[in-house]
Amino acid sequence: MDKTKGMIFPGERIGIIGGGQLGRMMALSAKRMGYFVTVLDPDADSPCAQVADHKIVADYNDAAALGRLADICRVVTYEFENIDVKAVEALELNNYLVRPSSRLLKLKQNRLFEKETLKQMRIPVPEFRKVASEEDLDQAAESIGFPAVLKTTYGGYDGKGQGIVNDASEAYEFFKKLGSPLLIWEKKVPFVKELGIVAARNSGGEFTAYPVTENIHSFNILNKTIAPADIPKDVKFKAMRIARRVAEAFDLIGVFCVEFFLLENGNLLINEIAPRPHNSGHYTIEASLTSQFEQHIRAICGLPLGSAVLRSPAVMVNILGNNKGNNLKGLEKLLDLPGVSLHMYGKKNNGPRRKMGHFTVLENQAKTAIRVANSAAKMLRWD
Repeated sequence: MDKTKGMIFPGERIGIIGGGQLGRMMALSAKRMGYFVTVLDPDADSPCAQVADHKIVADYNDAAALGRLADICRVVTYEFENIDVKAVEALELNNYLVRPSSRLLKLKQNRLFEKETLKQMRIPVPEFRKVASEEDLDQAAESIGFPAVLKTTYGGYDGKGQGIVNDASEAYEFFKKLGSPLLIWEKKVPFVKELGIVAARNSGGEFTAYPVTENIHSFNILNKTIAPADIPKDVKFKAMRIARRVAEAFDLIGVFCVEFFLLENGNLLINEIAPRPHNSGHYTIEASLTSQFEQHIRAICGLPLGSAVLRSPAVMVNILGNNKGNNLKGLEKLLDLPGVSLHMYGKKNNGPRRKMGHFTVLENQAKTAIRVANSAAKMLRWD
């Protein structure tokens, strides 16, 4: 059966590869719209499995299990990128509908390929060089210099598989520590702000983008997102133009995020592309007319996209684990604040810096939202 044609209406079944919090929020939006959801994840009690209609407990790279998922679903999507591209390509070859397609998934999984492709498209990226040997390491140090970011080309997220090196000895030490046959040496960019734009494109080519956000990281993990970012109009237009170019060049269908470094001269450099709903877009659940998760469901089902207009300024703060206990203190104080919404993901293991939930603050002005969010974050502690 060819599942690749036509719109997909409520009452059909959507498959989600990956059972984390992104899958959970996708599923909640899909079910609210009237769809059925099946999730594939090795954890039978994953955040998404807790709310889905049906679950397939299997590894992400289990080709047979992926085939079973695709066979019972009208469309398959994914909530993260560490899945077998070849298995996804095999589904597509058998006329199963996977959105976004394997094309962008393949790009995202290889940091070097991603940077090379964007450079060929004349989209600005930080200066980089391939490193496959100690000789390459020496040449990269000489041509690009320090400080630099040394990264594995495959795998890695939330800062995993990468580190900052400030001199040759640190570079050699980290090179040996990573133990990968292929790395990427990237110039550490002296940015003014880290920005992100969440956008969407459907199968009819309709495109829309949410406001550019400022993303603040701690230990390479997103700490808070401020929407909208306090940046000049021309920077906002640049970010939107780049996002549209990426979507059209790869025939991307679904929600995606482009992360940028904003330089002092107003130029933008792409840090990375995420072909799925993104942590920095969580604020859209309360702050936008259409959340990024509903938008993703609309896009992959070939439906008209919803409005990405911002209802009010917002700040989203991640609630991270610390491995000290599972009882989160201070929730009653947090929820007593006006304009605050809480999302907990149902994760049982409170690992260090693991994303356990988030809260969003809505206010009439971004400055007020930032002040309330900073105060609210201090109320929470694990016990």
